Amino acid sequence: MNERRIHQVFEISVLLKGAHALIECLGGIALYLVSTATIADWVGRLTQDELIEDPRDFVANRLLEMAQHLSLGTKSFYAAYLLGHGLVKILLVVGLLRNRLWAYPASLAALAGFIAYQLYRYSYSHSLGLIVLTVFDLFVMALIWHEWRLVRRHPAAPAGPRRGG
Repeated sequence: MNERRIHQVFEISVLLKGAHALIECLGGIALYLVSTATIADWVGRLTQDELIEDPRDFVANRLLEMAQHLSLGTKSFYAAYLLGHGLVKILLVVGLLRNRLWAYPASLAALAGFIAYQLYRYSYSHSLGLIVLTVFDLFVMALIWHEWRLVRRHPAAPAGPRRGG
C-alpha cells in the first residue's frame, strides 16, 4: 500500500474516532439530563414486545433489570466517563487532523490507556464489542505510529497545516 493510501486510511480512521467521540459526548450529556426513572421507562417500552413474545429473552430481561436497578451514582459515573472520554478523544482527533506533533504521542498514550481499560472490562463482561473496539484501537495506533514516524522524518510534508505544536 502506498503512503498516500495509508494517509487516507489514517485520516478516515481518525475521523471515525472523532465521530465516536461525539457520540460519547452526546450520550454522556443525555445521561446527565435524563432521570433514572425515565431510562427505566424507555427500556421497559423498548423490551415490552420482545418480552411478550418470549418472556425468557436473555437480552431483554438483562436490559430491563439493569435499567430498573440503575442508581443515580452509577448513572452519574457513566455520564462523566462518556463525556470525559469523548472530550479527550475530540482534543486528540483535532490535534491529529491539524498535524500537531504533541497529538501523536498523546494519542498513542491515551489509546493504550483506553485499551488497557477495555481489556480489564472485558475480563468481567466478555463483551464482543469491547474486543472489536480494542482491535480497531490497535489498528488506529499502528496508523498513528506510522504517521508520526513520517512527520518526524519529513516535518515540512504537505499532508496538512503546520505540524509543530
